[in-house]
Amino acid sequence: QVQLVESGGGLVQPGGSLRLSCAASGSIFSFYDMGWYRQAPGSKRELVATITSGGSTNYVDSVKGRFAISRDNAKNMVYLRMNSLKPEDTAVYYCNCNVGSLAYWGQGTQVTVSS
Repeated sequence: QVQLVESGGGLVQPGGSLRLSCAASGSIFSFYDMGWYRQAPGSKRELVATITSGGSTNYVDSVKGRFAISRDNAKNMVYLRMNSLKPEDTAVYYCNCNVGSLAYWGQGTQVTVSS
């Protein structure tokens, strides 16, 4: 059993910033590949960013240069720093980890970008 808990969402102005956090359980956290997904109203869930156990990152084109995923293995934490936020970034953001063929998800945290 792996448990993930997201936090850090909220309401921000366009151009503002937020940092999302994901707290993960387990003593083998350093072995996991991690990701952030989001789902906007009326849209399908999309992969936003990934970070491997070795620290390599990838981003969906729409957030490149604005978002940064990072991890702190000693604290079992994964972060998503979001800068220059746009209204189209509004979504519920979910933390994900893959352990072999098993996928684990957090409960999600709402990010709303609006003036």
